[in-house]
Amino acid sequence: MSNTLIHNEKECKYEYHIDGHIAYITYDVQGDKVHLTHTIVPDDLAGKGLAKTLLEDVLEEIKKANKKAVAQCSYVVRYQEKHPQASDLFA
Repeated sequence: MSNTLIHNEKECKYEYHIDGHIAYITYDVQGDKVHLTHTIVPDDLAGKGLAKTLLEDVLEEIKKANKKAVAQCSYVVRYQEKHPQASDLFA
């Protein structure tokens, strides 16, 4: 699945717009850390691996900005636990 990541800076969200729905991750920047606070995938888009793809795109953007992610929502915490190879992306 290929989606375009939209950085909605005004609302502190990274978004995918798909078929009239918006999947998103909210964040809060504190210095060189980006606290990922909520991951939301609408029910109509659930079960397709979208949250993982969205998070991986967000982590790539954070890396490009020379920042580190901080897992504050349960989905991101679980991802971090299951993907130790991504530990360098997290504070």
